[in-house]
Amino acid sequence: MHRRIIAPGALAAASLLLAIPASAASWSPGAPGIGDPYYPYYGNGGYDVSHYDLRLQYQPKTDELQGTATILAKTTEDLSSFDLDFLLDVGEVRVNGAKAAFTTSGQHELVVTPKQPIAAGTPITVVVRYSGVPSTKSAYGFTTWHRTPDGAVAADEPEAAWWWYPSNDHPSDKATYDVSVAVPDGTQAISNGTLQSTSSKLGWTRYNWRQDKPQATYLTTLALGRFDITTGTSDGGVPVVNAYSRDLGGNDGAARASVERTGELVDWLSGYFGPYPFASAGGYVPNTTTGYALETQTRVYYSPKQFASGSNTSVVVHELAHQWYGDDVSLKRWKDIWINEGFARYAQWLWSEHEGEGTAQELADYVYASHPAEDAFWKVAPGDPGADGQFDAAVYDRGAAAIQALRNEIGDRAFFAILKGWPEKHAYGNASVADFQRYAEQVSGKRLSGLFDTWLFQPSKPAAAAARSLVKSAEVVAQPKSWKRIEATNDVHGH
Repeated sequence: MHRRIIAPGALAAASLLLAIPASAASWSPGAPGIGDPYYPYYGNGGYDVSHYDLRLQYQPKTDELQGTATILAKTTEDLSSFDLDFLLDVGEVRVNGAKAAFTTSGQHELVVTPKQPIAAGTPITVVVRYSGVPSTKSAYGFTTWHRTPDGAVAADEPEAAWWWYPSNDHPSDKATYDVSVAVPDGTQAISNGTLQSTSSKLGWTRYNWRQDKPQATYLTTLALGRFDITTGTSDGGVPVVNAYSRDLGGNDGAARASVERTGELVDWLSGYFGPYPFASAGGYVPNTTTGYALETQTRVYYSPKQFASGSNTSVVVHELAHQWYGDDVSLKRWKDIWINEGFARYAQWLWSEHEGEGTAQELADYVYASHPAEDAFWKVAPGDPGADGQFDAAVYDRGAAAIQALRNEIGDRAFFAILKGWPEKHAYGNASVADFQRYAEQVSGKRLSGLFDTWLFQPSKPAAAAARSLVKSAEVVAQPKSWKRIEATNDVHGH
């Protein structure tokens, strides 16, 4: 999706994120931000999370959520206190079994002070008991908790966790998850990964979901409501779970005609990106008024608005491509967003080529010719677009054109080896644009700094010579047949 928020007082916040010198006192508070310049207060310093165990109960009529979060982590410095990113009302916090003091700070910080300071390298178990009405909470003037007629959905980018569980909310701190949710009988709870079990007692049904591969916090989703759930297995052996709100109205058919092709598209993408990296795939379409889609890991979130004009497999391809580029291999800092969005857009171009609706080269030519040199489109540098431009159309379209330029420069053999090798090299980890350039140079045997600089970092339109086989700036290029469906994804990812 895709919104961007700049935390107020960003410059002041930056000073809080400076590393504590070795000569400082042994015990110090963990930083209230992980160190990302785009979002100074997102994430936290001083610890690394390995697992979240979330045990929740939700009442859809009142939007009341109760929960106990058990967080397994290890300290990375000597801590007198540490922060969690969270908005709901906390009743108790324990650290390694002992009650801890806690308070709130800033827009979304829960500050925890353990009974005793904790040395670096210490495993910690943090238990947070909490409750609240998520839809009444906001930070920086917005909410990412979306009410529906029969429940709610948590899905947004770059933040969504604060409204339903405490976390270290930055993609660089990935973890595994167990999400257990009790809802009134007749309501369902959908999350990431695989459904381990369900049980019913005294009018409540509990759903137990497990994500056993590392997952970024913003990719963790929760959907609560009445759904029609379909299951199956792709030809390649990937289990698929899809869900549709029962009140999608006229969008229901187009949504199903698109999302039910998930298994086919996962197998097709595996031919380019390598084996599917997770234990399940799928998507869900709740009855929300939002307009975006989000690559929530293994269980993609789609707004019904994406299907208001009919089926659109292109948007499904985009979000599924993220399972490799964005979910399996996640960005190190938010400035590395091109690795997520440029390659997901390029997957749409490959699908267009597969469907005979315009080749990747024709789409790159169209992007290049459609934006004159003075267009603001070329002022956005996909390799570091800034928080204001993080989800600009240029990150997607110019970003994909950059990938086609790379393909032209190194040839198909090296190019497709890179597409498949990158998710394997950095499986379940994090990587940057600089890491990708080094990897492309290693595989291709070519120096690519000039190409990357021209296409990803210069705030200007690449010259026709730099575009190689792309058309000249003034040339009129026919619009590829697939363009409108691909362009619809720009609206999906608008901010």
